[in-house]
Amino acid sequence: MSIYQKHGKIPRKRHIVFRSEKGELYHEELFGTEGFSGNSSLLYHVNLPTLVKDVGQPINIRPTVGIDENLIALSFMGFEVEPIEDYIESRKVFFFNNDMQIGIATPSKSMDSYFFKNGDSDEMLFIHKGSGRCKTAYGTIDFEYGDYVIIPRGTVYKLEFDTNENKILFIESNSPIRTPKRYRNEFGQMLEHSPFCERDFKLPHSFETRNEKGDFKIMVKKRGLLYPYTYATHPFDLIGWDGYVYPYAFSIFDFEPITGRIHMPPPIHQQFEGTNFVICSFVPRMYDYHPEAIPAPYHHSNIDSEEILYYVDGDFMSRNNIKAGQFTIHPAGVPHGPHPGAIERSIGQKETKELAVMIDPFNPLKITTDALKYEVKDYYKSWLVK
Repeated sequence: MSIYQKHGKIPRKRHIVFRSEKGELYHEELFGTEGFSGNSSLLYHVNLPTLVKDVGQPINIRPTVGIDENLIALSFMGFEVEPIEDYIESRKVFFFNNDMQIGIATPSKSMDSYFFKNGDSDEMLFIHKGSGRCKTAYGTIDFEYGDYVIIPRGTVYKLEFDTNENKILFIESNSPIRTPKRYRNEFGQMLEHSPFCERDFKLPHSFETRNEKGDFKIMVKKRGLLYPYTYATHPFDLIGWDGYVYPYAFSIFDFEPITGRIHMPPPIHQQFEGTNFVICSFVPRMYDYHPEAIPAPYHHSNIDSEEILYYVDGDFMSRNNIKAGQFTIHPAGVPHGPHPGAIERSIGQKETKELAVMIDPFNPLKITTDALKYEVKDYYKSWLVK
């Protein structure tokens, strides 16, 4: 994030002596996701952040490849994934490559007995169903339907849900998830043509210091393995922090669509980016207003990127018989476009009420065995039927 944040108590300078009223030294930690050159925050712990009491045997949670090489348009019903009480166990990866993992989580209970830390990847949690809070050492992030929750790698967090029906689209990125460069000036401020601005972000609140000792379980994910760590102190023991790395949320309903007289290309919908992928938000908007405009997207060739659409709500103009929670993947190398009849239906229409998340990876994706359980058979033939 390009917005500086400061919570709790911090010393007047970096890397100097900082003590409690009782004279006890606070423990400074530099928290950055790109070594010493990227954005970072400085965290001030009451206790040493290294007090590990026990490390259990790692658990293999690497996804299993179902299709290694794919050149077929495929579709999967994400909402058919069965609810599972445990958050980590409920996370089912559908697609992955060396840059990212994409999947669905369907937890039915809050994370009461442990915390979670992804040691490899920034995470994006898109809240499709449910609401609650993401609790972290930085403070609390409230979330509800339509929110993107961005959690930097290495952040210890716990999710508290308000209901037992929760459906979350998640992305794990092996690079930082950022807002698009073209929306920011050289100082990081959002530009006037950006479809969102700093006011739209939901930042951490309700900072509190948890100076507690005991047995605190943190499940740490690293290289596809899950390590059960037990720490002697609460992970949220910060007396204060400041900087540019922290979790936050953004509502898809705060994305202001860019429109034109004739059909605009997909990059106008871009919301986030990482190394070798972009994420776009398709939201309700006015259609193109040239008198002869065709609002439906033109056919285009996916030569250099995969295209995944995750359907959230509304009537998606370019597809027939699409349901909430459904994925479509159109692989790099072959053209794709609207379903039969969609182009004609769009002519003369004034607006669309669609809501969807698009993910464009620039490297090919592998399809998992979990995804294949929910495949829509013969989706690639759906253009033959009017």
